[in-house]
Amino acid sequence: QVELVESGGGLVQAGGSLRLSCTASGSEFDFYAMGWFRQAPGKEREGLSCITSSGDRTYYIDAVKGRFTISRDNAKRTLYLQMNNLKLEDTAMYYCAPDGGPQCVFFSGSWHPPRRDLGQGTQVTVSS
Repeated sequence: QVELVESGGGLVQAGGSLRLSCTASGSEFDFYAMGWFRQAPGKEREGLSCITSSGDRTYYIDAVKGRFTISRDNAKRTLYLQMNNLKLEDTAMYYCAPDGGPQCVFFSGSWHPPRRDLGQGTQVTVSS
């Protein structure tokens, strides 16, 4: 199993930007599509975005489309999420995760990764 460590979260004012990183251990990183999901207190997990293993396709939920950009560097075994024009409703704990294979399982407007043990995540807090 790929071990993942998220970083880059913090406190930012609405309209600001953050760049999240997710560093993987193990040699299988470049086999899997990867993505980001978030969970706010009292809310369900929300699959935000996914990128295929080769990086040739990306997917976003409507709520972040045009504001967030997912990317990956397979040589560094790192996944990124550039978040611009942050809104109050983006406040949540953010996690990265692999999909079940090289392609993204994205349907009904959301990413649906396999359930797995979560990493520590990185907190994003947007203030007014």
